[in-house]
Amino acid sequence: MPQWRKHSFMELIKHTLPKSERISRKLILDKIFVEGKSFVVYPIRVVYLTSVELQEAPVAIVVSVSKKRFKRAVKRNFVKRRIREAFRLNKHKIELPASLKNVAIAFLYLSTELKEFETINGKMEAIIDQLNKKLCSENS
Repeated sequence: MPQWRKHSFMELIKHTLPKSERISRKLILDKIFVEGKSFVVYPIRVVYLTSVELQEAPVAIVVSVSKKRFKRAVKRNFVKRRIREAFRLNKHKIELPASLKNVAIAFLYLSTELKEFETINGKMEAIIDQLNKKLCSENS
């Protein structure tokens, strides 16, 4: 069942993260890490690339947690779920300039310890604010 949240302007926003908003093509992944720009809001490193061909959604993401930092797949998947959930709840705040068609974003978890969801969610808000500033300044 989709989750709906009312905002102050009384508009309903559907908070989902469909398959089209997840990056799975190796070609796009390689391009992000070769040509993309990055910044860090600890414990997450963000690598983003604007105007990606072959991408339907305006914003698409991929989340990566290193096996070097978390040996057990259970913990890696747990961290990925937290990051995806934080993005899902905050993605409506991303403001793409009119000149941009789409953006691909990779989130890389850097810490060796598990963080609380509130911490990750707060960092995700900071990431989206910083990403908005960078996208606006690049396309001005």
